Amino acid sequence: MHPLKSRALLAPAAALAAVLALVPAAPRAEAAGTAAVSVEQVPYAMDSSNQAAWWTPAATYKGRGQYTYFAFNEPGSTAATHRPAIARRDPDGVWSRLPLLASDGQQAQFTDDNGHNQPSVARDGSGRLHVFTSMHGDPWRYFRTDSPQSAITDHSAEMPDQGQGITYPVLTTAPNGDLYLAARVGTGNDRRPGKLYRWNNAAATWSVVATFASAQYRSVYPDDLAVDAAGNVHLLYEWSKAPSSAFRHKLSYLRLDPATGHFTDSSGAAVTTPVTPDTSDVIQDLTSGEEWSADNTGYTGAAVQSAKLTLDGSTPKVAYRYRSAASGAEFHVYYGYPSNGGWLRQDVYTGGQTTAAIGITWDATDLKRVYYVKSSGTDRVFAATEKNGGWTSASVVPGLTADRLAVRRDSDGNDVLYLPDTKSGTLYYARR
Repeated sequence: MHPLKSRALLAPAAALAAVLALVPAAPRAEAAGTAAVSVEQVPYAMDSSNQAAWWTPAATYKGRGQYTYFAFNEPGSTAATHRPAIARRDPDGVWSRLPLLASDGQQAQFTDDNGHNQPSVARDGSGRLHVFTSMHGDPWRYFRTDSPQSAITDHSAEMPDQGQGITYPVLTTAPNGDLYLAARVGTGNDRRPGKLYRWNNAAATWSVVATFASAQYRSVYPDDLAVDAAGNVHLLYEWSKAPSSAFRHKLSYLRLDPATGHFTDSSGAAVTTPVTPDTSDVIQDLTSGEEWSADNTGYTGAAVQSAKLTLDGSTPKVAYRYRSAASGAEFHVYYGYPSNGGWLRQDVYTGGQTTAAIGITWDATDLKRVYYVKSSGTDRVFAATEKNGGWTSASVVPGLTADRLAVRRDSDGNDVLYLPDTKSGTLYYARR
C-alpha cells in the first residue's frame, strides 16, 4: 500500500448512499498510433492489493448508452487492509463511486491477500449489481443492490452452502438476466471441489447447480465462465495438487445446458459430473517434466497459471499462460480452440516473461484478440491477433505501466479494458 495515501473516515450508510461523487472523465493523452484506444484514469485511489488473474472485476451494460462497472480495492484504514468498491462510468463519461457497505452501515474492510481477496462483479437483468469479494477459504462475502439505484449492502446470508470456505469467485450475466457463479468450495487438505451457482433473476434467489469438478488429492481453480445466446454455460478451470498450489495443471473445459441440466465436453459428448482430471476435457495436458506438486517455491517444472475464454457463437476460444520445459522459468501465452473432438493450440507470445493476467475477446474484424501483460518494460499491456497461423502483438496503451488486466466486450463491440497499475495505486479504463 502506498505510504502517502490518505485514509478517508468511514461514513454512515445514509451518507455514503446519498453522496456518490460524480466526477467528469479525464481522458489520458494518447500516444501516436493508438487513436483507436480511449484511455481514462479512474478518479479514485486504488489499493496495491487490487491484483489477481482469476477475477472478473469488470461488467458492462447497454441502457441509454454503455455503462461500465469496475469492482476494485480501495486503500483501507490501516496498512495491509482494503475496502471494496465499484467505480461506475455512465455513457456521458461521468464516474460514480459506490462503496460496499457492511451490516453496520460502514464501508466493508478486509485484510489484504494478493491473488485471493479481490472482487468480481456482474449486473443482472433487473439492474442489480452483485459483488463477491475478499474470500480465501472464508464464508461468503457477497454484496448487492436491491434496486438499480440503491446502496450495495451485505447479502451473504442469502447464499447456499453457508459456513463453507469460498475462494476464486468468477461470475457472468446470461442473456436472460440470470447470473452464473463458479467458485472453489471447501478448505479440506485432501480435496477442494469446484461448484456452479445460479442467480434466478425473476425469483431473486441463488441456488446450487452442481459440483462440476472434484477429485481426491486435487483442488479446482475456476478461471472463467461465459453464457452463449442459447443459454449454454461454458466453464474454464485448472487443477492442482491438494490442498493448493501456485502452479496448476490440466487446463480444462466444460459446458452446461441449463434446459436439460446435462454437461458435455467441447465435442458435445455427455460428461458425468463432478469431473476429475482424468475425465475432464483437457485443453493443455501434462508435458515433459510436469508434476503434481504443492511446492510454491521449489517446483520448476511445467505448469499452467491463469486462463480466460471467449465465445465465437457457441464455440469456446481460450487464452492461457503456460510454463513448459523449454521456456525455463517463463510463462508464455497460448491460444486453444476445439477441433475434431480435441483441442488445437498455438503459440501467441514466447518472447519473455509475462504477468499472471490474461484476457481474450472475439472481434468481427480481428477475430480473436489475446491480451497479456509483460513483466517488465515501459509498455506492458499488449494485444495479439492472428492471421494465417501467425500471431502479431502490439502495445495497447503505450507508456502506461499497468501490470494487471481484465477485459469485457460490450454489446457495441468494444473491448473494455480494466488496467491496474499497482505501483502507483492507479486504475485505468480503456476502450477499443
